[in-house]
Parts: sequence; C-alpha cells; structure tokens
Amino acid sequence: MAKSVNKVILLGNVGKDPEIKATASGTVVATFSIATSERFKDKAGTWQDRTEWHNLVAYQRTAEIVRDYVKKGNKLYVEGRLQTSSWDDKTTGQKKYKTEIIVNDLSLLSGRGESGESGSSGGYSKSNTASFDQRGPAEDFSQSTEITDDDIPF
Repeated sequence: MAKSVNKVILLGNVGKDPEIKATASGTVVATFSIATSERFKDKAGTWQDRTEWHNLVAYQRTAEIVRDYVKKGNKLYVEGRLQTSSWDDKTTGQKKYKTEIIVNDLSLLSGRGESGESGSSGGYSKSNTASFDQRGPAEDFSQSTEITDDDIPF
C-alpha cells in the first residue's frame, strides 16, 4: 500500500468550554470546537474575514488536560487527524456524516486572563506556553524569556 498522510494543524480560539464525558470503560473524552479565520480581499478590493469552525475530540490524558486547562476564548495550537463517521438518521433514513479532528498534540497559547473571561486558564502566566501530547507533557516553555514591546524594532 502506498504511503498516506492524515494530519491537521490548527491555530485558533476555543468557541465554548469543552464538554467532558467518560466512556463505559472509564476513558475520558473531551469535545470542543475552535475557530480559525482567513482574511482575503473580495472582488471589490475590500478585506473580508471568513471564520471556519472545527470540531475536535481528545481522549485519555489529552482530554484530562483539556478538562483542566482549556476554556472558552483560549488560543490553541492543535495537531491531529481527520476522522469521519456516518450513520442513518432514524427519522429521515438519510445517511449523515460527521468529520472531527482527533487531537494528538495540544499547545495552550493563552495565559491567565487572555481568554476573554475572568478566571484562570490553568494557572499559566501570560508569557508561558504549555505543550502536551497524547502521551503527556511534551515540553514546558515556562522558562522562556518574556518579549515586550520594547524588544520590537518598529
């Protein structure tokens, strides 16, 4: 079989607080959505913004991290894969489809107070970025140096 790739990379904002559930076997599952925006010029030369919503699902340790740290408005970097499921609608008999992104890697880019809401987004300060993957913490950039407006040359 020829090699194939199923990889999604997104950088966007969480639309609402994640929904957390557990399977019958006890596996934690987090479902949430993030929005990405594209800016383009229309035929008249006016800038337009187009927002796309993406449905995400995280399992196990990643779902626990989403539960504990991800809130509405947070900026996230997400890597995952597309997965489509189908079923027959019970009332109409029509075939229905749902495509979701199964999260493999997640980086929290928003710090405390950056989510648009009051409250904590996991206790990370404004200059910190936390990175997690399906196997647990991948890297902690909390020791990085904060860049201020004075560091930018323009």
